[in-house]
Amino acid sequence: MTELLRGMWQYILTFNISIFDVLDVAIIAYIVYRVLMLVQRSRAAQVAKAILLLLVALGLSYLLQLRVINFVLSRMVEMGTLALVVVFQPEIRRFLEQLGSSRLGDMFSREEAPPDVENAITQTVQAYTSLSKDKVGALMVFERKVPLDDIIKTGTMLDSTVAAELLKNLFWNKAPLHDGAVIVRNGHIVGAGCVLPLSGNVNLSRDLGMRHRAGIGMSENSDAVVAIVSEETGSISVAVNGMLKRHLAPETLERLLRNELLPQEESFSKSSILTSLFKSKKGDKDDGEEVHGK
Repeated sequence: MTELLRGMWQYILTFNISIFDVLDVAIIAYIVYRVLMLVQRSRAAQVAKAILLLLVALGLSYLLQLRVINFVLSRMVEMGTLALVVVFQPEIRRFLEQLGSSRLGDMFSREEAPPDVENAITQTVQAYTSLSKDKVGALMVFERKVPLDDIIKTGTMLDSTVAAELLKNLFWNKAPLHDGAVIVRNGHIVGAGCVLPLSGNVNLSRDLGMRHRAGIGMSENSDAVVAIVSEETGSISVAVNGMLKRHLAPETLERLLRNELLPQEESFSKSSILTSLFKSKKGDKDDGEEVHGK
C-alpha cells in the first residue's frame, strides 16, 4: 500500500498543471453541477438512477467475467445513447433555454428579486384565498429566467402591478379574459387571457381538468411557477418543473411562492426547498397531494 501511494504521488508530481487546466476542470464541474440540479428537480432523476444502476451492473459483469451479461449490457448501452436524448429532451431543452436566457454575471453575482415580487406574492395569496372560497377558477404564471414572450402574445398584453381585486376581476367567470392565464413578470402583470401548452403526459389523473393540464404543461416547458385554483373544487395547486402540488392551504401557497420566487440567503439550493415542500411529513394539514406531470 505504501509503495502504491508513493507511486501515485510521484505520478501526480509529474503533472504540469496550468491555469487553463484549472479553468477547464472548473467549467466541466459547473456544467455537471447544473445538469445534476436540473435532473434532480424532475422525474428524470428516476431514469438517471436506473442508468447508473445499469452502468454499475456493466462494470461488475466485466470484473466478474460474466461475458454473456456483459455483452447484452454493452449492446443496451450502445443502443440506449440515442434513447437518452429522447428521454431527457425536456431537461435538455430547459437547460439550453436557461443557459441562453442567463447573463454571465448572474452566475457569480447574488440574485436579487425585483421590489414588486413580494407584493405580488402577498396580493396573489389574498386573491386566491377569496377565489378558492368562491370556487372561481384561476391560472397564474410567474415567469423566472426563461422568457415567456411567445405565451404573452397569445393573450392580451397588460402592464399593471399585481392587486388582489384586479386578479379577482380578471378571473371572474363572466370576464372576457377569465379563461386564459395571467402572466406575471418581475412582480407586474404583463399578459392576461394567455393560452398555455397542455401537458402531453398520458398518465395524469383524470380528475385534472384543462386548467391543471395547462399549468403542468407550462411548468414542463419552462422554469415558471404556475398557481392554479380549481373551478370545480376550489382547491389551490402549484406546478413547478412538471410536478403539481394540490390541495394547498393559503399559508402553504405563500410559503411555496416565496421559496421559489424570492432569492434564498441560505446555502441550500432551491431544489432542496422544493423537495422539502413536496415531501412534507404525513399528518400535516397543508400537505396536499403531489402529482407528477412528467
